[in-house]
Amino acid sequence: MDAVLQPGLYIVATPIGNLGDVTLRACEVLRGVSAVACEDTRVTGKLLKHLGIKQRLIRYDDHASDETRDYLLSLAAGGPVALVSDAGTPLISDPGYQLVRAARAAGIGVTSLPGASAVITALTLSGLPSDRFLFAGFLPAKAKARGEVLAELAGLRATLVFYETGPRLTDMLAAVDEVLPGREVAVARELTKLFEECRSGSPQELIAHYAAHPPRGEIVVLVGPPGEAVAADFDIDALLRAELATSKPSQAAGTVAKLTGQDRKTLYARALELK
Repeated sequence: MDAVLQPGLYIVATPIGNLGDVTLRACEVLRGVSAVACEDTRVTGKLLKHLGIKQRLIRYDDHASDETRDYLLSLAAGGPVALVSDAGTPLISDPGYQLVRAARAAGIGVTSLPGASAVITALTLSGLPSDRFLFAGFLPAKAKARGEVLAELAGLRATLVFYETGPRLTDMLAAVDEVLPGREVAVARELTKLFEECRSGSPQELIAHYAAHPPRGEIVVLVGPPGEAVAADFDIDALLRAELATSKPSQAAGTVAKLTGQDRKTLYARALELK
């Protein structure tokens, strides 16, 4: 017999492709809640039907109103309510952040169930360093903004992880080649599905492949950390400008000094000039 769930919000990860990846605990919670908040009732409805679960579904996506959020909070205050995304772990480039934040502020219990995540699955497949990584979601669609974001991340000695779409993939890879030269890149797609692939190489090699074989499905792009030679060739001004957007000159200089190993006083003087 399934345990009786306490009132609160339950964040439930769902499969990213292979339905066999749903956890036993996820099934137990989805069966025991009073309602399920989801991005698309049709997508979640198919999953629940596959699992043999009948539940009340409430649409909650990026366009949900404050009234919908307040209604879900009122339900969670009196009984268990699940939050799911169309695939994977909720809140990872999916709606839900404001709902969780509001629940915590209201003193409503929040429980998160571990499960499938395209970010982690792709990272483990890629063969790139996984001891330090940064998930940066989707890059901006416009070329200038995309390049600026990549420049901000250039100094991080960590694997960078992005989500991307098929039609934008080659443009994104070209931007990586321009702003982050010399990096190894991996493209993971159709994760956990029949035609899963994780292809590694230089941006140019991957551009050539995907120009000839237009990709379908959801895509994760991973960019390896800078090598020693690349790490020594920082664009100091670009790093300082990025930090100055949100920090004081002294703080910006300290952050860039840690990234590059350069003298903090010299960086501070340059930050003052740029400011």
